[in-house]
Amino acid sequence: MKSRRALRDLRRGALRRLVLSAAGALALMAGVLPRARAQAGDAARHRRWIDAAFAMKRLAESWGDQSYGAVVVLGDALAGEGPSRVVKNNDGEAHAEREAIRDAQRRVGRTALTGAVLYSTSRPCSRCERVAAEAGIARMIHGESAHDAGAPRRT
Repeated sequence: MKSRRALRDLRRGALRRLVLSAAGALALMAGVLPRARAQAGDAARHRRWIDAAFAMKRLAESWGDQSYGAVVVLGDALAGEGPSRVVKNNDGEAHAEREAIRDAQRRVGRTALTGAVLYSTSRPCSRCERVAAEAGIARMIHGESAHDAGAPRRT
């Protein structure tokens, strides 16, 4: 009798652990799946703007300039475009990122681009990153893989 009860309690305990484990797995999946869907949505959104930055790169190359391009996005709208104009304008400061930031500032009519995202074909140099930080750019996304470099720093 005692062994039957012990066996039954053992089975109940095992069943309880199995149910709790399954419930935990479901809860984990419930948290992971929405995050995975959000990341897939972010990738699609980023792809649009990375493609726009690469279009600026192709424009710069078309006139024999350096192979860099950038765009600034404010909200969900293109605010500024910037192909590299270093060679074209004989201006070492005309990096694609700074051109995109200047274009965005001109278009929106203010220097503050608070909350904007800078998309570029490669990681911005330290001077471009400083200009982005001063303009209030919130994030920098760069490269074919749309790497999120985070908020620009004033280095």
